[in-house]
Amino acid sequence: MTIPEAVHLVLQAAAIGKGGETFFLNMGEQIKIIDLAEDLIRLSGLEPGKDIEIAFTGVRDGEKLSEDLWNERRHFEKTSHPDIFSENGEDILHGNELQAAVDQLVELANQGKREEIIDQLNLLIPNAALSKVGINDLTKIS
Repeated sequence: MTIPEAVHLVLQAAAIGKGGETFFLNMGEQIKIIDLAEDLIRLSGLEPGKDIEIAFTGVRDGEKLSEDLWNERRHFEKTSHPDIFSENGEDILHGNELQAAVDQLVELANQGKREEIIDQLNLLIPNAALSKVGINDLTKIS
């Protein structure tokens, strides 16, 4: 999806919305990252494998090979736009419960308790399955 296409969908979703909805946008067909890399090299006037090598470094701890946006607790409905779906699932936390969870995460962050943050996020976010193996990568954020 190009940037103009993405902007168009976001603006269309804003026009459809009445306030408080969650929309999921159809971003088009998945493409292989190798195809994208080769296309970018060719668009730069170079040849993949000759002018620029592509290195495969593997998956790092905590990285996913795919992203799952659909799960059994969420219900998606079509909107007036064919590439915009409205999400009508039920959130686990609301109001004061949500604020308390955020406050707890902030407190854990202030205390530098990275493992506890991951544990808490795994409890709060269904199917998150965050890993503690790559926990040192979190230091880049702080």
